[in-house]
Amino acid sequence: MTTAHTETLPERVPGRVWTVRLTGYADRSATVSCSNTACKMPARSKDLAALRTFAAQHAAAHAKAASPRPNAWCHCGSTRCEAHPHTTTHCAGAVTLILRHDPTVGRVWTIEEVCAACAPLLAHTTVVARAARPGRGSGQPPAPVPAARPGVPGGFSSPTVGPDDRPAAPARRSRRATQRPQRRSSGRQR
Repeated sequence: MTTAHTETLPERVPGRVWTVRLTGYADRSATVSCSNTACKMPARSKDLAALRTFAAQHAAAHAKAASPRPNAWCHCGSTRCEAHPHTTTHCAGAVTLILRHDPTVGRVWTIEEVCAACAPLLAHTTVVARAARPGRGSGQPPAPVPAARPGVPGGFSSPTVGPDDRPAAPARRSRRATQRPQRRSSGRQR
């Protein structure tokens, strides 16, 4: 006699993504925008250093307030892994929340829910949090995903940082080298 596993897993949901962007103008002013339209942004300004600091703090506040959902699809996989085109991988593993920011460009911060297989392949990425895997054989329902963590101002609109609001030290980055495609030799000797 065989028994079927009747535990229902939560329905998969698309991975979330937030993008904070610093946009410059010809008059040497700039604005900060967020993909979450509910967020309040500062007015256009010529103080680029203050706007850049605000954008970085705003992205960090999103990362701090969000918890990765264990039933989320990999956001990178939903774009067919375009962010790491020279590697072949299949989305797998626990869902992680990552913060992507290329310091050489310095204008875009992205927070995404991606799988554990894609996270180390994305350039300029810091893993902020990992989702707990739901227990499969315990008979217990998975623990609920916690709500936004306290201490983050609503709307993430405060450009000032108090002593308790400083972002935590970034998580360790993976040092796994990205895989490069191998050049095939034509078989001819030179």
